[in-house]
Amino acid sequence: MDIVAVMLAAVILLAMSLIGNALAPVQLTTITQSEHSGVEEARQLVVRTPEAWKALWQEHAPGQPMPAVDFSKSMVVGVFLGSRNTSGYRVTITGIESDGSGAAVTYREERPAARDILAQVITFPHHLVRVERIGGEVKFVPAGR
Repeated sequence: MDIVAVMLAAVILLAMSLIGNALAPVQLTTITQSEHSGVEEARQLVVRTPEAWKALWQEHAPGQPMPAVDFSKSMVVGVFLGSRNTSGYRVTITGIESDGSGAAVTYREERPAARDILAQVITFPHHLVRVERIGGEVKFVPAGR
């Protein structure tokens, strides 16, 4: 092989490895997003089984109908902010990207402005989404970091 062929092969292998590690956006569908939840502590989670989904739903929204999720094809990703001392807080999962061996979930927390007029109630902001099943580790990244 001449040097050009060797260099071309190296470039092709490098390009293939970079493409294999590229993050691709994952489509998500909101299941629920509000200031009300029975989950009182802050947490980020991935639900991959019907049993875990049932347990989470009973904690999150006891007495409400549990949305159907086909765990053979999908999984649930969620962010709970925990308790907040007023209204005006919100969390939004802004995107999920997968490289085939794991995923990164980006979320944004919105806070009330200093001059906002707010209800003086304890709130529990959350966002739960359904996504296509992803294997591997799922990392949660606050927006802007």
